[in-house]
Amino acid sequence: MEVIRNIADFPKLSFPVVTSGTFDGVHVGHQKILQRVKERARQSEGQSVVITYWPHPRLVLFPEDNDLRLLATIEERIEQLRSFGIDYLLIIPFTKEFSRLSSRSFIEDVLVKAIHTKVLVIGYDHRFGKNREGSFEHLKARSAQYGFEVEEIPRQDVDDIGVSSTKIRKAIESGDIPTANRYLGHTYSLTSTVVEGNKLGRTIGFPTANLALPASHKLIPAHGVYAVWVKHDGQRLPGMMNIGVRPTVDGSHLTLEVHLINYEGNLYGHTLTVEFVEMLRQEKKFEGLEALKAQLAKDKEDTMRVLGAQ
Repeated sequence: MEVIRNIADFPKLSFPVVTSGTFDGVHVGHQKILQRVKERARQSEGQSVVITYWPHPRLVLFPEDNDLRLLATIEERIEQLRSFGIDYLLIIPFTKEFSRLSSRSFIEDVLVKAIHTKVLVIGYDHRFGKNREGSFEHLKARSAQYGFEVEEIPRQDVDDIGVSSTKIRKAIESGDIPTANRYLGHTYSLTSTVVEGNKLGRTIGFPTANLALPASHKLIPAHGVYAVWVKHDGQRLPGMMNIGVRPTVDGSHLTLEVHLINYEGNLYGHTLTVEFVEMLRQEKKFEGLEALKAQLAKDKEDTMRVLGAQ
């Protein structure tokens, strides 16, 4: 997949089949649209093109809305779209100025002049342009004028899936990872860099990699212990992760710690991608380190059972 961040650099393609949206999480609803884009591109021996926006429009238009948490950073979104097999990704910087662009200007300047769109595929409720004035009906009525075909994913096809980014966020916030993963169509993940910790885990036989907190807009699952897969250096390793404040040792700030099962090595400075499979238990305060150690041994057994069942 070719990633383009400047619209002026978009190449001249033979038959671009295009869709646009924020695609936060690239969940199964999004995948329905993306699959159709790929099908139409294949039928016409053309190219699949996704237009997306960063920062997320709500972060720009409603900066006071500090509660917004996203299912993916832009880097994660790129990799999700890459793994889905999209040919070209155009990332348009979303600014207040861009938000004031009329639907007609968006169509003429972006879809027609820059991309030379041949087919545009959109979801049934997709709106675009200033004040969300653009619609499928607007596009359909002027498709001959603009020189491209417009296809809308039927409402029933999307509604039957019954998924939304909001539903997924709520599931993750409550620790219901299996539901979130089912809606996503892939495992929810978090990518970060290993930083120095207090090395307490190694003293009780469970060394952990401490991950730097991701950007403030990235959604972190509920406090607790999770069975996870960890991607590192081309490997996918079993692990268990604790998210919380470590009350047993009187911790006071949020930490992300992952123990890679049967792994030995120095991970400082390395980037890990943690894939969440299931929440094993909520975080709790134990009477002491021996009690914590005993619980971690049980957590390890539960982790291997959960991951083995996968």
